[in-house]
Amino acid sequence: MSRKRGLFFVITGATFWGIGGTVSKKLFQQYSIDVDWLVTTRLLIAGFLLLTIQLIGKDRSQVFGIWKNKETAVPLIIYGLVGMLAVQYTYMAAIQHGNAAVATLLQYLAPVIIIIYLVLSKQSALVKRDWFIVTLALIGCFFLLTNGSISKLSVSTLAIVWGILSGLAAAFYTLYAIRLLKQFNSLVIVGWAMIIGGCALSFIHPPWQMDFKSLPLEAYFYLIFVIIFGTMIAFWFYIKSLQGLSAKESSLLGSLEPLSAVLTTVFWLKDRFGFFQWVGTVCIIGVVFILALSKDSTDVTNKIAENEKSFEV
Repeated sequence: MSRKRGLFFVITGATFWGIGGTVSKKLFQQYSIDVDWLVTTRLLIAGFLLLTIQLIGKDRSQVFGIWKNKETAVPLIIYGLVGMLAVQYTYMAAIQHGNAAVATLLQYLAPVIIIIYLVLSKQSALVKRDWFIVTLALIGCFFLLTNGSISKLSVSTLAIVWGILSGLAAAFYTLYAIRLLKQFNSLVIVGWAMIIGGCALSFIHPPWQMDFKSLPLEAYFYLIFVIIFGTMIAFWFYIKSLQGLSAKESSLLGSLEPLSAVLTTVFWLKDRFGFFQWVGTVCIIGVVFILALSKDSTDVTNKIAENEKSFEV
């Protein structure tokens, strides 16, 4: 793949994910869409589409081959429930109780959580750059959530709790999948993880239990965007971009996710952001840029790769 195509895929994918969060908030606010139903539906449909893409490709045997071995089947189920489902649900719940901008930005605490995990598990030392990243992220969260005033939080407590849980889930999601991704195509892992998570949540809110007749045509377009563009294409395009760009470049441009979420939340949904919330936004996006541009051995992605044997599946 050419570099230009790689840039197109990562920019488009990252932008779709951020906008998808804002569109989800629109569905929650204006059409009273249940968060459980939306997460269930988007996981099942997006997972099916990703596996279909893999079946059309060259390594179609991987789609069902992953279930033939207990050593990969059991971790896949855990990944689908504790990783994929947790990431998707906590993110959507944070949007429902707050807004897409805050939810997306809090989810970007995941790299900081990974650094802390690697240090506490004695797999890496905490260097000066890591101290700076953690401090910058904490300052960013403080301004984002308080708008500079300790006495009054700018978003609800539930939004904060779900947002932090989203960051924790994203960190687990990143670390736990390492060995599986070494053996199978990422589309297979993520596709099945989405279906597993969607099936599990179906027991709480089956996707067919929905008053579809009450929804206007506009709501259906929003649903299609969230499921197809904000979930399936967003992930698929990011993976495709790695064929033309380095992982660092894709990660750097992936910071367009929180940026697009913030911009669409403010200018489309008309949610007001105070001056200090913009300062917090810049701080957290700065964390993503620093991690993506890091070139030494303390880079988070390098740490994970170097220590992958020590992670238990």
